[in-house]
Amino acid sequence: MGTSGSKPPPDPLLIGVFGGTFDPVHNGHLRIALDAREALGITQVRLIPLAQAVHRDQPETPAALRLAMLQAALAGRKDLVADDRELRRTGPSYTIDTLKSLQRDYPDASLCLLLGADAFAAFTRWRNPEGIMAAANIAVLERPGQTLTFDHDLERLIEVRRVDQLEPRRSGQVLFCPVTQLDIASSDIRRRIAAGHSADFLTPPAVVDFIARHGLYHR
Repeated sequence: MGTSGSKPPPDPLLIGVFGGTFDPVHNGHLRIALDAREALGITQVRLIPLAQAVHRDQPETPAALRLAMLQAALAGRKDLVADDRELRRTGPSYTIDTLKSLQRDYPDASLCLLLGADAFAAFTRWRNPEGIMAAANIAVLERPGQTLTFDHDLERLIEVRRVDQLEPRRSGQVLFCPVTQLDIASSDIRRRIAAGHSADFLTPPAVVDFIARHGLYHR
Protein backbone atom coordinates (compact mmCIF):
# COMPACT_ATOMS: atom_id res chain seq x y z
CA MET A 1 0.00 0.00 0.00
CA GLY A 2 1.50 3.30 -1.05
CA THR A 3 2.02 6.17 1.28
CA SER A 4 -0.02 9.31 0.93
CA GLY A 5 1.30 12.79 1.34
CA SER A 6 -0.14 16.22 1.21
CA LYS A 7 0.00 17.80 -2.20
CA PRO A 8 1.14 21.39 -2.54
CA PRO A 9 -1.70 23.79 -3.31
CA PRO A 10 -2.14 24.58 -7.00
CA ASP A 11 -0.49 27.69 -8.32
CA PRO A 12 -2.85 30.66 -8.04
CA LEU A 13 -4.32 32.33 -11.06
CA LEU A 14 -1.98 35.02 -12.28
CA ILE A 15 -3.87 38.19 -13.22
CA GLY A 16 -2.17 40.92 -15.22
CA VAL A 17 -3.21 44.49 -14.36
CA PHE A 18 -2.82 46.93 -17.25
CA GLY A 19 -4.12 50.48 -16.83
CA GLY A 20 -4.32 53.46 -19.13
CA THR A 21 -6.56 56.16 -20.51
CA PHE A 22 -7.31 54.07 -23.64
CA ASP A 23 -8.43 57.20 -25.49
CA PRO A 24 -8.71 55.29 -27.78
CA VAL A 25 -7.33 51.81 -27.16
CA HIS A 26 -5.06 50.79 -30.05
CA ASN A 27 -3.12 47.81 -31.38
CA GLY A 28 0.01 48.83 -29.49
CA HIS A 29 -1.84 48.47 -26.17
CA LEU A 30 -3.33 45.14 -27.17
CA ARG A 31 -0.15 43.62 -28.57
CA ILE A 32 1.97 44.32 -25.50
CA ALA A 33 -0.79 43.03 -23.20
CA LEU A 34 -0.82 39.80 -25.20
CA ASP A 35 3.00 39.62 -25.26
CA ALA A 36 3.11 39.93 -21.47
CA ARG A 37 0.37 37.34 -20.99
CA GLU A 38 2.17 34.81 -23.14
CA ALA A 39 5.68 35.50 -21.82
CA LEU A 40 4.76 35.45 -18.13
CA GLY A 41 2.13 32.72 -18.11
CA ILE A 42 -0.59 35.16 -17.08
CA THR A 43 -4.04 33.63 -16.97
CA GLN A 44 -5.86 36.84 -17.78
CA VAL A 45 -4.93 40.48 -18.34
CA ARG A 46 -7.47 42.97 -17.05
CA LEU A 47 -7.27 46.25 -18.96
CA ILE A 48 -8.48 49.02 -16.66
CA PRO A 49 -9.37 52.48 -18.02
CA LEU A 50 -8.53 55.17 -15.50
CA ALA A 51 -11.15 57.64 -14.39
CA GLN A 52 -9.12 60.54 -13.02
CA ALA A 53 -5.44 60.70 -13.93
CA VAL A 54 -2.84 61.48 -11.27
CA HIS A 55 0.46 61.60 -13.18
CA ARG A 56 -0.72 62.55 -16.69
CA ASP A 57 -3.20 64.71 -18.59
CA GLN A 58 -6.86 63.94 -18.05
CA PRO A 59 -8.60 61.88 -20.76
CA GLU A 60 -10.45 63.89 -23.40
CA THR A 61 -13.23 61.34 -23.94
CA PRO A 62 -15.93 60.49 -21.36
CA ALA A 63 -15.26 57.34 -19.37
CA ALA A 64 -18.28 55.43 -20.67
CA LEU A 65 -17.14 55.85 -24.28
CA ARG A 66 -13.53 54.85 -23.53
CA LEU A 67 -14.80 51.74 -21.76
CA ALA A 68 -17.15 50.90 -24.64
CA MET A 69 -14.27 51.17 -27.16
CA LEU A 70 -12.16 48.85 -25.02
CA GLN A 71 -15.00 46.36 -24.71
CA ALA A 72 -15.50 46.46 -28.48
CA ALA A 73 -11.80 45.79 -29.07
CA LEU A 74 -11.79 42.79 -26.71
CA ALA A 75 -15.18 41.28 -27.62
CA GLY A 76 -15.09 37.49 -27.51
CA ARG A 77 -11.77 37.21 -25.68
CA LYS A 78 -11.29 35.67 -22.24
CA ASP A 79 -7.54 36.23 -21.90
CA LEU A 80 -7.78 40.02 -22.29
CA VAL A 81 -10.79 41.64 -20.62
CA ALA A 82 -12.03 45.16 -19.91
CA ASP A 83 -12.41 46.03 -16.23
CA ASP A 84 -14.37 49.13 -15.18
CA ARG A 85 -13.51 49.21 -11.45
CA GLU A 86 -11.69 52.57 -11.59
CA LEU A 87 -14.59 54.15 -13.46
CA ARG A 88 -16.96 52.99 -10.69
CA ARG A 89 -14.80 54.55 -8.00
CA THR A 90 -14.79 58.23 -7.14
CA GLY A 91 -11.65 60.31 -6.85
CA PRO A 92 -8.20 59.91 -8.40
CA SER A 93 -7.30 56.52 -9.88
CA TYR A 94 -4.57 55.37 -7.50
CA THR A 95 -3.00 52.01 -8.33
CA ILE A 96 -2.89 50.87 -4.71
CA ASP A 97 -6.69 51.20 -4.45
CA THR A 98 -7.15 49.22 -7.66
CA LEU A 99 -4.91 46.40 -6.44
CA LYS A 100 -6.73 46.20 -3.11
CA SER A 101 -10.03 46.01 -4.99
CA LEU A 102 -8.70 43.16 -7.14
CA GLN A 103 -7.45 41.33 -4.04
CA ARG A 104 -10.95 41.47 -2.58
CA ASP A 105 -12.50 40.13 -5.79
CA TYR A 106 -9.83 37.50 -6.50
CA PRO A 107 -8.42 36.46 -3.10
CA ASP A 108 -6.71 33.34 -4.46
CA ALA A 109 -5.02 35.09 -7.40
CA SER A 110 -1.54 36.53 -7.72
CA LEU A 111 -1.42 39.99 -9.29
CA CYS A 112 1.13 41.32 -11.76
CA LEU A 113 1.14 45.02 -12.57
CA LEU A 114 2.15 45.65 -16.19
CA LEU A 115 3.99 48.96 -16.58
CA GLY A 116 5.73 50.69 -19.43
CA ALA A 117 9.28 51.75 -18.64
CA ASP A 118 8.31 55.44 -18.56
CA ALA A 119 5.62 54.80 -15.96
CA PHE A 120 7.91 52.57 -13.92
CA ALA A 121 10.59 55.29 -13.86
CA ALA A 122 8.30 57.34 -11.59
CA PHE A 123 7.23 54.40 -9.42
CA THR A 124 8.94 55.49 -6.20
CA ARG A 125 6.93 58.74 -6.33
CA TRP A 126 3.57 56.96 -6.59
CA ARG A 127 1.17 56.72 -3.67
CA ASN A 128 2.24 53.90 -1.33
CA PRO A 129 4.80 52.05 -3.49
CA GLU A 130 5.51 49.72 -0.56
CA GLY A 131 1.86 48.73 -0.46
CA ILE A 132 1.88 48.13 -4.22
CA MET A 133 4.88 45.82 -3.90
CA ALA A 134 3.15 43.95 -1.08
CA ALA A 135 0.05 43.44 -3.22
CA ALA A 136 1.55 42.61 -6.61
CA ASN A 137 4.54 41.84 -8.76
CA ILE A 138 5.65 44.30 -11.43
CA ALA A 139 6.48 43.46 -15.04
CA VAL A 140 8.29 46.32 -16.78
CA LEU A 141 7.35 46.18 -20.47
CA GLU A 142 10.61 46.72 -22.29
CA ARG A 143 10.53 47.75 -25.95
CA PRO A 144 13.37 46.74 -28.32
CA GLY A 145 16.12 49.35 -28.47
CA GLN A 146 14.70 51.26 -25.51
CA THR A 147 17.26 52.86 -23.20
CA LEU A 148 16.17 52.55 -19.58
CA THR A 149 17.45 55.03 -16.99
CA PHE A 150 16.17 55.10 -13.42
CA ASP A 151 16.94 57.18 -10.33
CA HIS A 152 18.96 55.88 -7.40
CA ASP A 153 15.96 54.81 -5.31
CA LEU A 154 14.47 52.82 -8.18
CA GLU A 155 17.82 51.25 -9.08
CA ARG A 156 18.08 50.08 -5.47
CA LEU A 157 14.57 48.62 -5.59
CA ILE A 158 15.43 46.78 -8.82
CA GLU A 159 18.63 45.44 -7.30
CA VAL A 160 16.73 43.94 -4.37
CA ARG A 161 13.55 42.82 -6.15
CA ARG A 162 14.57 41.81 -9.68
CA VAL A 163 13.96 38.22 -10.80
CA ASP A 164 14.27 36.42 -14.13
CA GLN A 165 11.07 34.43 -13.65
CA LEU A 166 8.04 35.06 -11.47
CA GLU A 167 7.61 32.65 -8.57
CA PRO A 168 4.03 31.61 -7.74
CA ARG A 169 2.45 32.76 -4.49
CA ARG A 170 4.93 35.63 -4.07
CA SER A 171 4.57 39.37 -4.48
CA GLY A 172 7.09 42.19 -4.69
CA GLN A 173 9.06 40.74 -7.60
CA VAL A 174 10.23 42.97 -10.47
CA LEU A 175 10.74 41.42 -13.87
CA PHE A 176 11.65 42.99 -17.21
CA CYS A 177 9.54 41.67 -20.06
CA PRO A 178 10.45 42.37 -23.71
CA VAL A 179 7.40 43.29 -25.81
CA THR A 180 6.70 44.11 -29.45
CA GLN A 181 7.40 47.66 -30.54
CA LEU A 182 4.41 49.15 -32.34
CA ASP A 183 4.92 52.90 -32.69
CA ILE A 184 1.28 53.85 -32.19
CA ALA A 185 -0.06 56.55 -29.88
CA SER A 186 -3.63 57.42 -28.94
CA SER A 187 -2.81 61.12 -29.38
CA ASP A 188 -1.70 60.46 -32.96
CA ILE A 189 -4.92 58.58 -33.69
CA ARG A 190 -6.94 61.51 -32.36
CA ARG A 191 -4.97 63.97 -34.54
CA ARG A 192 -5.42 61.81 -37.63
CA ILE A 193 -9.17 61.58 -37.17
CA ALA A 194 -9.45 65.30 -36.43
CA ALA A 195 -7.65 65.94 -39.73
CA GLY A 196 -10.07 63.69 -41.61
CA HIS A 197 -7.68 60.76 -42.00
CA SER A 198 -8.21 57.07 -41.30
CA ALA A 199 -7.25 55.10 -38.18
CA ASP A 200 -7.45 51.79 -40.04
CA PHE A 201 -4.78 49.25 -38.98
CA LEU A 202 -3.84 51.36 -35.94
CA THR A 203 -6.76 50.22 -33.80
CA PRO A 204 -9.15 47.26 -34.21
CA PRO A 205 -11.93 47.61 -36.80
CA ALA A 206 -14.57 47.53 -34.05
CA VAL A 207 -12.96 50.63 -32.50
CA VAL A 208 -12.72 52.40 -35.86
CA ASP A 209 -16.44 51.73 -36.38
CA PHE A 210 -17.29 52.91 -32.85
CA ILE A 211 -15.37 56.17 -33.33
CA ALA A 212 -17.17 56.83 -36.60
CA ARG A 213 -20.63 56.03 -35.18
CA HIS A 214 -20.15 58.37 -32.22
CA GLY A 215 -18.29 61.10 -34.09
CA LEU A 216 -15.33 61.01 -31.70
CA TYR A 217 -12.22 63.16 -32.14
CA HIS A 218 -13.72 65.23 -34.99
CA ARG A 219 -12.75 68.70 -33.76
